[in-house]
Amino acid sequence: MVLNSVSDTPLLLGDAEVPPIHEYNAEGHSPFLLTCDHYGRLIPRVLSDLGLPERELTRHIAWDIGIAGVAETLSKHLDAHLVAQRYSRLVIDCNRPPSAASSIPIISEATTIPGNEGIARDAAEARRRQIFEPYHRRIDEIIDRRLHQGTPTVLVSLHSFTPVYAGISRPWHIGTLYHRDTRLPPLLLKHLRREADLVVGDNEPYAVSDETDYTIPVHGEARSLMNSGIEIRQDLISDQAGQQQWAERLARILGEIEVTLRAERLI
Repeated sequence: MVLNSVSDTPLLLGDAEVPPIHEYNAEGHSPFLLTCDHYGRLIPRVLSDLGLPERELTRHIAWDIGIAGVAETLSKHLDAHLVAQRYSRLVIDCNRPPSAASSIPIISEATTIPGNEGIARDAAEARRRQIFEPYHRRIDEIIDRRLHQGTPTVLVSLHSFTPVYAGISRPWHIGTLYHRDTRLPPLLLKHLRREADLVVGDNEPYAVSDETDYTIPVHGEARSLMNSGIEIRQDLISDQAGQQQWAERLARILGEIEVTLRAERLI
């Protein structure tokens, strides 16, 4: 077994592997800091395919379909810094507390993940140390730098959701996800509901909690930043045209919200 020279955990990501963190527009001047926990679907070579056929590794269980294109285009339109995570949520879910059972899922929707069954403690620790921790450490570093520089920071966590889950259709086109912040989510809901063609979810199709989420509770709420998650239905952003349209729409809406926040001296 190859061991990490820094610790006694197995080496998961060798020099030839893609780094877990992807940053876009790092010098952006927007107050919005964008994160994307399920941006990619890479699997470290040592884990092969986790025992799954390719068709499963392209489904929503492996990543947030379409959100990568939305996130990068939105980052460009807003001039906002984007921090994203390249590895599949099936390897380790970077929006779950490491103590949660769903952190390294044994089953996702109705699909069993053979490569995660009976995983040894040191193997799970390797995934946490080499994928989860560097990603969240980098977000912390960026927030620390922004606060030190006096740069206004509003955290927006970008996700997408499957239109049908466990056989149940979901009617929402987009949803806001939040928990304790009472400043940004109401503004975001108000602006989204002004869009006549949208069915908007209020903490739908998911709600944020300390038990099921990590990015918003740890980087948003614990740091007293205004924050919200955004979920877009995947069939709306499955191609480049849809990704572009949604990025443009969100850029307009978030731009309007920025004007309001500045007028009210909240940023």
